[in-house]
Amino acid sequence: MNNDKKLDILRHSCAHLLAMAVKKIFPSAKLAIGPAIENGFYYDFELPRSLTDEDLSLIEKTMKDLSKKNISFEKKSFSLQEAKNKLKNQPYKMELLEDIQDKKIDFYKTGDFIDLCRGPHVESTKEIKYFKLLFVAGAYWRGDSSKPMLQRIYGTCWQNKDDLMRYLKDLEESKKRDHKKLGQTLDLFSFHSEAAGMVFWHPKGKIVFDKLVNFSREKSKKFGYQEISTPNILDVNVWKTSGHWNHYKEAMFFVNSFKEKVDLGVRPMGCPGAIILYKTSVRSYKDLPIRYAEFDTITRNELSGTLHGLFRLRQFTQDDAHIFLREDQISEEISFLLKLVNEVYQTIGFRYKVKLSTRPSDYMGEIAVWNKAEDALKKALIENKINYEIKDGEGAFYGPKIDFDILDAMNRFWQCATIQLDFQMPEKFNLKYIDKKGKMVQPIIIHRVILGSIERFMGILLEHTNGKLPVWLSPIQVRILPVSDKHCSYAAEIVKELEKSKIRADFDFRSESVSKKIRDSELQKIPYIIVVGDKEVKNKNITIRDRSSKELKTFFVKDFIKDFACRNRMV
Repeated sequence: MNNDKKLDILRHSCAHLLAMAVKKIFPSAKLAIGPAIENGFYYDFELPRSLTDEDLSLIEKTMKDLSKKNISFEKKSFSLQEAKNKLKNQPYKMELLEDIQDKKIDFYKTGDFIDLCRGPHVESTKEIKYFKLLFVAGAYWRGDSSKPMLQRIYGTCWQNKDDLMRYLKDLEESKKRDHKKLGQTLDLFSFHSEAAGMVFWHPKGKIVFDKLVNFSREKSKKFGYQEISTPNILDVNVWKTSGHWNHYKEAMFFVNSFKEKVDLGVRPMGCPGAIILYKTSVRSYKDLPIRYAEFDTITRNELSGTLHGLFRLRQFTQDDAHIFLREDQISEEISFLLKLVNEVYQTIGFRYKVKLSTRPSDYMGEIAVWNKAEDALKKALIENKINYEIKDGEGAFYGPKIDFDILDAMNRFWQCATIQLDFQMPEKFNLKYIDKKGKMVQPIIIHRVILGSIERFMGILLEHTNGKLPVWLSPIQVRILPVSDKHCSYAAEIVKELEKSKIRADFDFRSESVSKKIRDSELQKIPYIIVVGDKEVKNKNITIRDRSSKELKTFFVKDFIKDFACRNRMV
């Protein structure tokens, strides 16, 4: 059993310990669900009143007391009728029971507490030592806004004290680096109730956004992609054909044309548009692979309670791509993609780990086809000597995928790039190409993103760097600070010279002290600060303060431009 699996079991057991403590303090509590999640766990409750910080402290103390009692986790199995009797006062558990088709229903008993659960769990509560309750949030039952709002208690749990303390320290650091605060401080973006879950880009933020898009665009061109653009809204029958109607419609927005009574779906994914484009011509085996890149808007009907800055939006942009290829090209193309992902993340400076996500429970198509697709991905990973983990049941509904989780400065992993192998949609849309023998044959589609959601990636990067974006991404790369008003004309000349060399520069002409201007520029995380006074005007040079070292250097403007270009080749 790998360490991640052990942690999941420990955290799920800690969720049970939390439920035990809550029931001890609030005997009338109604229990919902309590899964392990990344870095911790949560449990949803219906309680007689809203929880306070004092309640959270009391619940945590009660959990610690129960932990010390060394209470065993005992698995119990009951018939459906026995299970109903056990849960008759727990309406949410009764609803879950309706979805279970097993003849015997599994429970776990811990002292006087019993909960509907398949497990597994740790042996006893004494193994659950290093945990911390974090906060309480509202959560609709089953994510449905028409159903009751429950109180969700989040916590974290680890195997030892050092890991717990390290995580709590990283958590405090992440609060300081909150990308929403950085976005406001650096004047990059804002959010408004008139368009919940959608970004309003300020001029500086639009520079960063466009730079990320163009970076991914140039990498795609280098690796042989043609850029396309397809409509945001398609006839609802397209989404029925693709399978999104059956598997994804709750996460979609739909619109009606009242004049013509046509139902339309706003795209939650870009694949149908690329597929329709593929079908505009007769394709030969010689044409494949065809690599289409697309940088258009994706819209998803996320619940308002789940929206979270740039990390969870209703509208965002992906560096999306769809590759149409022959079956004999899979291994080579996946290897090609692995090189592309590695080049992108190495350039930006992220380490990553790789996971293979296999067939989910709501899969589309035949198991034999799925097995073939999963084997093809495994083979490519092995041939490229890439270590990977298996994520059972977490593939897309139309195919298995390789996911890339990048590691940030606070030891958090973020799933960004993904490579999805799809045998299903080519069949659904009756895609064909002419093979060497003149027969019409079905191609395969690879769906891939590298940065993923550009907005989400930007949020990750802001927190990873604490707002000190790489120089090539910084909206203002150089700021000139005149010592007094008489130095402003020289400062303006320098700005013009820098802009001619495509260096993004401005100057601070306010009647403030130089130290105040320097401090404000540092708060704006500007990479290079140039101070000009009498000496600089007389000698026609500049004094530069580098953000990374804070040491002062003197340059002639033309020499600084050369040095800047040498240091920042991605400008």
